[in-house]
Amino acid sequence: MNMSSSSSSVQVQMHVEPFHFEKCQSMSQLRQYHSQIIRLGLSSHNHLIPPLINFCARASTSDALTYALKLFDSIPQPDAFLYNTIIKGFLHSQLLPTNSILLLYSHMLQNSVLPNNFTFPSLLIACRKIQHGMQIHAHLFKFGFGAHSVCLNSLIHMYVTFQALEEARRVFHTIPHPDSVSWTSLISGYSKWGLIDEAFTIFQLMPQKNSASWNAMMAAYVQTNRFHEAFALFDRMKAENNNVLDKFVATTMLSACTGLGALDQGKWIHEYIKRNGIELDSKLTTAIVDMYCKCGCLEKALQVFHSLPLPCRWISSWNCMIGGLAMHGNGEAAIQLFKEMERQRVAPDDITFLNLLTACAHSGLVEEGRNYFSYMIRVYGIEPRMEHFGCMVDLLGRAGMVPEARKLIDEMPVSPDVTVLGTLLGACKKHRNIELGEEIGRRVIELEPNNSGRYVLLANLYANAGKWEDAAKVRKLMDDRGVKKAPGFSMIELQGTVHEFIAGERNHPQAKELHAKVYEMLEHLKSVGYVADTNGVLHGHDFDEEEDGENPLYYHSEKLAIAFGLSRTKPGETLRILKNLRICEDCHHACKLISTVFDREIIVRDRTRFHRFKMGQCSCQDYW
Repeated sequence: MNMSSSSSSVQVQMHVEPFHFEKCQSMSQLRQYHSQIIRLGLSSHNHLIPPLINFCARASTSDALTYALKLFDSIPQPDAFLYNTIIKGFLHSQLLPTNSILLLYSHMLQNSVLPNNFTFPSLLIACRKIQHGMQIHAHLFKFGFGAHSVCLNSLIHMYVTFQALEEARRVFHTIPHPDSVSWTSLISGYSKWGLIDEAFTIFQLMPQKNSASWNAMMAAYVQTNRFHEAFALFDRMKAENNNVLDKFVATTMLSACTGLGALDQGKWIHEYIKRNGIELDSKLTTAIVDMYCKCGCLEKALQVFHSLPLPCRWISSWNCMIGGLAMHGNGEAAIQLFKEMERQRVAPDDITFLNLLTACAHSGLVEEGRNYFSYMIRVYGIEPRMEHFGCMVDLLGRAGMVPEARKLIDEMPVSPDVTVLGTLLGACKKHRNIELGEEIGRRVIELEPNNSGRYVLLANLYANAGKWEDAAKVRKLMDDRGVKKAPGFSMIELQGTVHEFIAGERNHPQAKELHAKVYEMLEHLKSVGYVADTNGVLHGHDFDEEEDGENPLYYHSEKLAIAFGLSRTKPGETLRILKNLRICEDCHHACKLISTVFDREIIVRDRTRFHRFKMGQCSCQDYW
């Protein structure tokens, strides 16, 4: 044993012991630590510098980046550990261009420092071109890491990032015993590029599934709106697997509950989280609040939000709650929550203002919306995106200020996209501005020729003005281009099962019983004065009168779902309906009457907002 070396090591340890780098709070403190190291003559010790470099990387400022590079350059003979530290640090800080990170690797080789298994994963993440990744792939094998599982898993991840799925699969098949990371990387890769069924085939082949792999497959279904398949897989996981439901699976499945309006399932997951003490992070917290908001339980969402300790109210949680209030048409409450957010010194971002402007638009708060649009720019320096301009057009258009909405579009610093123009078209239809509506309508059809809603809106605009020939021409254009109208469907959850209904559906297992219930329901409504409102509906492409003479308005999907709910629930129970399209005027009127005649609260979530019907009134106050 070398006593001199041992003595030196002990001496260094004694000197370094007071340096608690992890307690460092600022760059000025770090400089003080560094100066002590220099004064003690310890600056050449390689193991003392990496913590300083790591701190600089976490600081994520250009000043810290420059200082880290100086620290690195001060080491006479940096080893692989130091190179790995600075490469990984700057990769996470995202301050150094990725090609500069690859240059650091080149510098490492030029100085005859051999890379190790910790070097390659960071380099593969840094690659922004597949050619660079392939070169690192070659080096990985050249330096003898062709059988190292972590390196090979990083290769799979790199290839799927560039959609090189066959190359990823070839790497996968070179691994003698693929681990869960190998399988999950491949599943996620195929899912990322929309190959969901192929991802499921790989998932089925996986010999031992863990929580991450189950979640990867369920997330793939959720992200592609295949919610029923996500739930089927979730049930299978609970039956087959002893894995405890973790925060990642919980977040994914809460999103599935949101997508289907499956409140009972969402409540079960929330109770499981509380019962098992699952850690609440920003994503899970937001998912819980979002689920309650979008399943129509605004009061419960507010209760969950306000029960969170202030440090756990992340920006995403504030944004979600403001957005939930906006969807429910509670504009004043959304503004009050925004003011509370400012009082708690939580800095709003562009999404905060997007939700705030939406809240103003849905509640007719025109002056407030204008003020917050200006406030966002003036106070927080947030430049409006296309979506913010779209909200302002919606705000003005709903209020009948169509010329002002057009003026705003003309003065935008960028060309308006089809969504903004479509919003203006909707305002023109609502307020019967035929001349401008015709101009904008033809423009949006050319910009989005496969969107059936654009044709139907323009045709309805013409029909409402009695311009039948023009309406017929638009419908013919739609036919000639082979554009089909998206069918309306609605869903209702009863006793944990989600039931789906399609407009005009005749193939439902209980179709005969269902249509009888609809007929009975409508007879009750007619007795109190209900007459089908054909305004803006019968001119749509798929709404011609049916062969048996029945008005197809009677069998819109939300009416089917409500009739089914009335027949399967106890008197007084709230009915919660989720609809994929905007609710039509006839169904809106019918829901008001149903809420009175049958003494039910009916909550309908359509494509843009919530409608809460109770005692003949709607929460939107007919401003929608």
